[in-house]
Amino acid sequence: MRWEVVGWGALALVLFAAEALAPGAFMLWIGIGAAAVFVLVAVFSDIPLLWQVVAFVLLSVVSIQCYRHWGRGRDRQSDTPLLNRRAEQLVGRVVVIDQDIVAGKGRAKIDDAFWVVAGPDLPAGTRVRVVAVEGMTLQVQPV
Repeated sequence: MRWEVVGWGALALVLFAAEALAPGAFMLWIGIGAAAVFVLVAVFSDIPLLWQVVAFVLLSVVSIQCYRHWGRGRDRQSDTPLLNRRAEQLVGRVVVIDQDIVAGKGRAKIDDAFWVVAGPDLPAGTRVRVVAVEGMTLQVQPV
């Protein structure tokens, strides 16, 4: 076996392993470029090293662009669009504030967490509806 063939095969395997250990769909495409050069060098034995590196760079860029164009889902609709937006999941919910809203700020316990609430001045124990979210502050109105 020639050292170029072994080198490109080893590089492809290292890149695939790096993708498996730290997934992010980036090393995979560069590994595909290395695997393609491995096949080229195995089939054609007289390719100079400089052209092997050029082919590796070009094939890596082409594989990344193919992924970006065809591989990524375009505007995929989720059945749970608010999955990782916990505060926005609370809009419309009726809760009881546990700390007076004074000067527009107060606190409410919702499920297992305390949330900062903003709205008109209200005493603790008042039922309010979450109407909006600004950052991590819930905007509320009395029910």
